[in-house]
Amino acid sequence: MPAEYTYDYAIIRAVPRVEREEMINVGVILSCPDAAFLEARIELDEARLLALDPTLDVDAIRAHLAAIPVVCRGGAEAGDIGGLPQRNRFRWLVSPRSTIIQMSPVHTGRTTDPEAALERLLDTMVRSPARGTR
Repeated sequence: MPAEYTYDYAIIRAVPRVEREEMINVGVILSCPDAAFLEARIELDEARLLALDPTLDVDAIRAHLAAIPVVCRGGAEAGDIGGLPQRNRFRWLVSPRSTIIQMSPVHTGRTTDPEAALERLLDTMVRSPARGTR
């Protein structure tokens, strides 16, 4: 029987106009220290984002979001934060912010496959359901 791991995750949100508190889910970050796993997946639905603010600079949002997986991977490419242990990088990424990119509260789960858990969370929390599937 495969080992079951505890993991923490947060939903990555884009909040185009922070003062309005309107947001869309744009990704997931998942940390599973016992499996040495820290990854983020981003799937930005530009049409949904622009529905909240048609004047938004989508390229700037993409650039901010692109930094998250880099920090997850660590190393020199991630700057000073890239030298921290995985768990510290996760905590830094999910810390509360009042910016255009925010994280949900951290939630916990259990899985035998962190990669599959990340995909399942993307399907459930980020990706739009195909028409006729609900």
